[in-house]
Amino acid sequence: MSNVHKLADKKVAILATDGFEQSELLEPLSALQEAGASVDVVSLKAGKIRGWQKDDWGDEVDVDKTLSEVAADDYNALVLPGGLFNPDILRTEPNAVKFVKGFFGQAEIKPVAAICHGPWMLAEAGVLEGRTVTSYPSIQTDVKNAGATWVDKEVVVDHGLVTSRNPNDLPAFNSKLIEEIAEGRHAA
Repeated sequence: MSNVHKLADKKVAILATDGFEQSELLEPLSALQEAGASVDVVSLKAGKIRGWQKDDWGDEVDVDKTLSEVAADDYNALVLPGGLFNPDILRTEPNAVKFVKGFFGQAEIKPVAAICHGPWMLAEAGVLEGRTVTSYPSIQTDVKNAGATWVDKEVVVDHGLVTSRNPNDLPAFNSKLIEEIAEGRHAA
């Protein structure tokens, strides 16, 4: 089956704020849309958020919904882009943490994908215990302290949770993200 309509009935949230790593939001957004998914960029505020590209501010992206307008039940999956500023800001926002937790139910979880510093949100939400994940190497201690086993791999999938290290991993990250969303819910 081609990726063109693979996710035609799926709705995905990308949770981000100012300082997201530009490629880690835009490339998954494009891949998901090409696969037929409906995608909302969800943020703390309405309007636009600005990306970070290498060593300076990047492009602005339109926010589709604010956290106050959404719930995890509205979506089939969640994407957490990295960047240093983005997850560090979001993990201090109780509504953002609650939104992420909502994708991890008692018996089943919805697919969640986090790249680079994105797993900081997973650590803050308390959902890493017993999981195997990867991330940007500088946050591996935080991930381990949250109860996860950290590995240095391009992409890791653990019961619907997709993680990658950096923008170089985006092709594998996007491929596994689409695969996990197409498969649906996973046992916790």
